[in-house]
Amino acid sequence: MQYAWLIWSLSFLVIWFVVYILLGRDSRREMLVVSLWTSLAGLTEPLFVPQYWSPPSLFDLARTTGFDIESFIFAFAIGGLAAAIYELIFATNHKTIKELERGSPKHKYHLWVILSAPIMLALLILFTNLNPIYSAAIAMMSGGILTWFCRPDLKKKMMVGGILFLGFYFVYFLILLWLYPGYVDAVWNLPALSNILVFNIPIEELMFAFAFGFLWSSIYEHATWQRIK
Repeated sequence: MQYAWLIWSLSFLVIWFVVYILLGRDSRREMLVVSLWTSLAGLTEPLFVPQYWSPPSLFDLARTTGFDIESFIFAFAIGGLAAAIYELIFATNHKTIKELERGSPKHKYHLWVILSAPIMLALLILFTNLNPIYSAAIAMMSGGILTWFCRPDLKKKMMVGGILFLGFYFVYFLILLWLYPGYVDAVWNLPALSNILVFNIPIEELMFAFAFGFLWSSIYEHATWQRIK
């Protein structure tokens, strides 16, 4: 189990490369840009260690510093996958929204809506005693709902993207448990969670997967004023 977290992260990265190759040029750019920005989420790992989990990591960094190399690899890979998984299945193209339409009232708080998830996460971490995994899920769902109202044209991609990423993550987690039985009991801080398991997967992981896919599937289009054709 010592290298399970590293192997899991690198496996996601391998899948990232496969998906990237299969995508069209427009979607490849989206996937790469979102992955690069999402990799910064690896900096939040100290929020989750050991409150949520405490995985054995390369050079034992997670236990000694709260940070680990695996988190940056994982964040990079799932960011791009969540953004592009819809476009892998459904042929899409992007069209830039015209300047005139950007000035409509529903786009008045465009930047604040984009930043709403990290702002909400910071507020929940600072002012509540929630486990950080719940704070993260609430923040992403809140950001997704605000995006839904700001950009209703993206709602199909958001909902389908959330479901697709949840299904992908669920299957991938089952493979992890098949390779490393007992990994959840050894690594996750189950007493601090609901202790509800779905095929031995903490329900918090599935909650995170849907919320992440729901928000991240639309983040590129929303941030760059793109419409899906």
